Amino acid sequence: MRKKLGSSLLAAAALAGCGSNHPANFVPEGTTLQMAILETTDIHSNVIRYNYYALTPDATLGLERTSTLIQGARTENPNNVLFDDGDVIQGTLLGDYQAQAVPVTCSGTLAVHKAMNALQYDGGGLGNHEFNYGLGFLSQITNTNMGVTGISKPTGPCGAPGFPLVLSNVYSVASQKPIFNPYAIVPKQFTATGPDGKSISVKLNVGILGFVPPQIMDWDAKNLAGNVYVNGLQETANQYVPVLRSAGADLVVALSHGGLDASPYSPKMENGSLYLTTTGIDALLVGHSHLIFPQAKEAKGPKIDASLTAPVLPSTIVDSTNGFVNGVPTVMAQSWGRRLGIIKLSLQYTGGKWVVQKPQTTVESRGFKYADGVTSVAADPSIATLIDTEHKATIAYAQQPLGTTTDFEMSSYFSLVGDVGAIQIVNQAQIDYVKNFLANSTDPTLVSYRSIPVISCSAPFKAGRNGPSDFTDVAPTASSSTPFALQVRNPGDLYLYSNNNLQAVKIKGSDLKNWLETSASQFATINPASTAEQDLVPSYSTIYNYDVFYGEANALQYQIDVTQAVGNRIVGLTFQGKAVAPTDDFIVATNDYRAGGGGHFPGIDGSKTIIKSPDANQAVVSKYLQKLGKVTQATNGSGQSWGFVKVTTQGPVILRSAPGKLAVAQNLSLLRVKSEGALDANGFSKYAIDLSK
Repeated sequence: MRKKLGSSLLAAAALAGCGSNHPANFVPEGTTLQMAILETTDIHSNVIRYNYYALTPDATLGLERTSTLIQGARTENPNNVLFDDGDVIQGTLLGDYQAQAVPVTCSGTLAVHKAMNALQYDGGGLGNHEFNYGLGFLSQITNTNMGVTGISKPTGPCGAPGFPLVLSNVYSVASQKPIFNPYAIVPKQFTATGPDGKSISVKLNVGILGFVPPQIMDWDAKNLAGNVYVNGLQETANQYVPVLRSAGADLVVALSHGGLDASPYSPKMENGSLYLTTTGIDALLVGHSHLIFPQAKEAKGPKIDASLTAPVLPSTIVDSTNGFVNGVPTVMAQSWGRRLGIIKLSLQYTGGKWVVQKPQTTVESRGFKYADGVTSVAADPSIATLIDTEHKATIAYAQQPLGTTTDFEMSSYFSLVGDVGAIQIVNQAQIDYVKNFLANSTDPTLVSYRSIPVISCSAPFKAGRNGPSDFTDVAPTASSSTPFALQVRNPGDLYLYSNNNLQAVKIKGSDLKNWLETSASQFATINPASTAEQDLVPSYSTIYNYDVFYGEANALQYQIDVTQAVGNRIVGLTFQGKAVAPTDDFIVATNDYRAGGGGHFPGIDGSKTIIKSPDANQAVVSKYLQKLGKVTQATNGSGQSWGFVKVTTQGPVILRSAPGKLAVAQNLSLLRVKSEGALDANGFSKYAIDLSK
């Protein structure tokens, strides 16, 4: 009898708890909640407003200024969560210094993670560049046991982000399980408005998923092959969204390190984020493309240039004005901390769950000048103080000597109209490396290749993709009377990606022609009869795919006819004065990204790779500079391997580049560059280009 009585009393107590005395998480039907989801993406180790390659401040970037945007958005929206969308640890000399030059120890924390911890992020995803320094380093700095054979972090807790990291679609080959937590639930206590108009405290469980492009298996094959595999975005989300709901998530947010592509879905899509909107998520945070979505909404000032906005997509699917994809609020906050994504959600508790009220939901990608279009928000001084030691150590590292020059400014301001000053030295270094590799090899196949011409390609990686300050400029003060000391920082300016390793591919002349045609697709199709202004390079978003080819002693020559359609632009392709035949053999020095299929160049898919070097391209350039000791314009930067087919246009043709650089073009005798015009909305100068020169 006592047992039965006890059970009855417990049941009665439980019923009483469901009556007038509501449990702590009880939410009255009709309760409304206003909250904000804040996003950063593609920080790329830009913690403070500083360019380590130029050793100068750069007011256009930095998490220290984003911090001010975050504080403002939190004041506006007391109910908030802050997430990051990946590509955090790599991208500046600060990142390279802490990962490669003087690797941070387990007891330390990366400078960028220190800043993010101070800003109290609620969660984060990973990007493709998180894998650049290897799984062992990633395991340590995130304090994560990945379950990958041969990869283990140091014993005990290591310095790491103080918030959950999620990655849903990357699995260990050994364990067949995700190498990071595939999802997390972030519990938040928010203030809502009850149906009676009074404020009440409610608990909201925010679930997060994280995704990276499947292409990491190509881009970082040396670190990932045999260790992990990647599943498609849509399939993975369909698996985990129901799991998150069952685990109590009131809201599901996807952190997708990929852009928006409306092509038919494929599990191999690099930018398949759009297809996550069909999987039952409530909000979508995207990145990777370094673009702005939705269209910028600065209060005043000029309209943001369309080249920085996510590509035009079907209006039936994508609302790029208000920031919805298939009805799901979506935001992309550009890169380098230059914007803060803000999704202001209006929720109503209906039918026992929180439901997004889309008509009352707004989306914004907020920039530094959002208030008046002119004045940037102030930087948060506490961030610079927090990483002062790492900042100073990176500057000291950047200034270590490599060589000298007296007459050679290696810049990329006009690399899209023929200047190869910042590209030729890279190509020369790569050719030198591959020729020595072949000469010293004992492999019979490689020995048989020694008679095949070695050429090289490299791109102007820093040529405006991230704004008017994003250009290579090495030795800007060089003169015949004042030698310029080349330093450790300079190879990083000449060759941005420290994670790329040198590779070589054996191709035919037909492959070379197709490669060049794809590269030339960066240019607009110019109509000579048009009297309207025509932008020679409408978008710098994929400038890293503009490969410039070079042969020793300028043996390789070609022209680009920008009046022709894409795929039919390369003419006059010769090697040592002879037309290149489709069956001619060439060995091309390049990087592992391109050799493995990065950029989708026809026929370049990994199958033609003959050399997989253990050396990074950036290190190859560094050692070549040391080997030369002194570089000159005549020897290392005047070999213009390409030019435009001459054409006279009725209207103006312009190239957007950094302001105040007309003298650079004049010093190079680039007669195509006639004059400097007005600034565009993003701070680029419009240079008049004469294609008849």
